[in-house]
Amino acid sequence: MNGVFSYLNTDLELISVDDLTLLAAAFEAGELFTLHITHGENGLWYACFETTEEHTEPGPNIAAMLAVVEALDPPLRSAWSGCSLREFNIGYDCGLEPWAFNQGVSAELLGRMATAGASLRWTLYSDRQQGTPNRFAAAGGT
Repeated sequence: MNGVFSYLNTDLELISVDDLTLLAAAFEAGELFTLHITHGENGLWYACFETTEEHTEPGPNIAAMLAVVEALDPPLRSAWSGCSLREFNIGYDCGLEPWAFNQGVSAELLGRMATAGASLRWTLYSDRQQGTPNRFAAAGGT
């Protein structure tokens, strides 16, 4: 981390009781790449995907992944719907600069996410290289 607040990536994370390998193959055919597919000891399947093209904001990544989901044929759409977790996880490096940083997700994209039954999560990675755990602690907050 370089002390600058910045967008990293967006992952699509899935959890299912059913094998996710066929769904992963469809995602890969749609130009997503698989970070992992794991059959856990608890019997659940876990998978994580990203886009093959990097973007500077989450919206284009989410839109590209949703386009693949929206194009799934009915059996694979059922596999998608059968997942207990369908989540877009947006990651950011949290530096000390700039003072303000914002990015948006359009109402249209949020509507597409809702129609697909997907949720949204943010993951904020603290910049420990700066010697301050986070901006709030530096200001005396908790």
